[in-house]
Amino acid sequence: MALPTSFPDPNSMPAAPKPSVGRLSILGTRGIPAAHGGFETFAERLALHLVARGWQVTVACQSQGQGPHPAAWQGVNLTHYTPWTGGALGTMETDLRATLGALRQSDLVLTLGYNTAVFGLLARAARIPHLINMDGIEWRREKWSRPVKAWFWLNERIARFAADHMIADHPAIAAHLSRHTPDERITVIPYGADALVTADPAPLAKLGLAGRRYATFIARPEPENGLLDVVAAFSQKPRGMDLVVLGQLERSPYHQAVRAAASAEVCFAGAIYDPATIRALRAHTSLHVHGHRVGGTNPSLVEALGAGNPILAHDNRFNRWVAGPEMAYFSDVQDCAEAFSRLLAPDADLTPLATAARARHAEAFTWPAVLDAYEDLLTSWLPSVRRGIKPAPRPVPATD
Repeated sequence: MALPTSFPDPNSMPAAPKPSVGRLSILGTRGIPAAHGGFETFAERLALHLVARGWQVTVACQSQGQGPHPAAWQGVNLTHYTPWTGGALGTMETDLRATLGALRQSDLVLTLGYNTAVFGLLARAARIPHLINMDGIEWRREKWSRPVKAWFWLNERIARFAADHMIADHPAIAAHLSRHTPDERITVIPYGADALVTADPAPLAKLGLAGRRYATFIARPEPENGLLDVVAAFSQKPRGMDLVVLGQLERSPYHQAVRAAASAEVCFAGAIYDPATIRALRAHTSLHVHGHRVGGTNPSLVEALGAGNPILAHDNRFNRWVAGPEMAYFSDVQDCAEAFSRLLAPDADLTPLATAARARHAEAFTWPAVLDAYEDLLTSWLPSVRRGIKPAPRPVPATD
């Protein structure tokens, strides 16, 4: 047989495709790039992390209006679903279509939230591993009507059958789930946040806060988040500083009561999603106030820890585990008012609280640790791993 007289240049040949660790579909969010809330931010961070490690990741996106919609973003595949109806029914329609789509293209599925866990039974029937992040105890939230609470309660129960494995972002959530689910089917992985050391204060000028001391309240203005109690407590007397409330107030009776309780030192800044403004508010605040009563590892509280904010939080098992024992806590309006008087006094030293916040963040809530924990758990559920095939080693992160 004659030998070839020339050989192709190896540098001109197409690179061989990298082997994929696995194909994951992420469901349950409005989509990425993140522009809405904690789950979207988490989906974005996890998807980018896994793609960098060799995974094929698809994120389901609920689109508004007609396209064109991008099919990919920074290496992450995007599937867009435009519902025929709006509101909750539109979200349910999107979740159903996204679940059916994921079953055709995935080795495993990760759903963020259990609001439509009933559709996860389809993954169970198709024998595709399905993991659900169980979020908070949604059916306990005051804002929902009885029928909606019943729907969430039912889906929480269904999730225990629809999911091969459940993820709790807080030990108290895991304890709640373990009443009806074996502990070996539950893994605790909290939410993460970046450390924030400094930020440009320029965006504060637009809010009238340049050079001024202020406290922050960053949350949806809902009853279970304690905004009315916090505003009433802060407004009992002049504080010599502002309380900046982020969150859109509407014309509901609750929101009207919040406005009525507010003194002139309460600044309602509305819903702000600009990252530079959020960073500036967090980096330069004197105190972060957290009134949440229901939930697990709340992103707003974790981000305050990452920014080194002294924290005044409602006293419950969720907040105490996240923020730690060194922070200040309140149980009712009067208790909160007294805490404001103590913490905002001219001679108050909040440095120990700020130091404790950074230490607690570094201990439990950094993104690398959170994302590695998710990757380890997801990898353990890959069908190939369960057949005894070892996945490719993780790429070594660049050090330069």
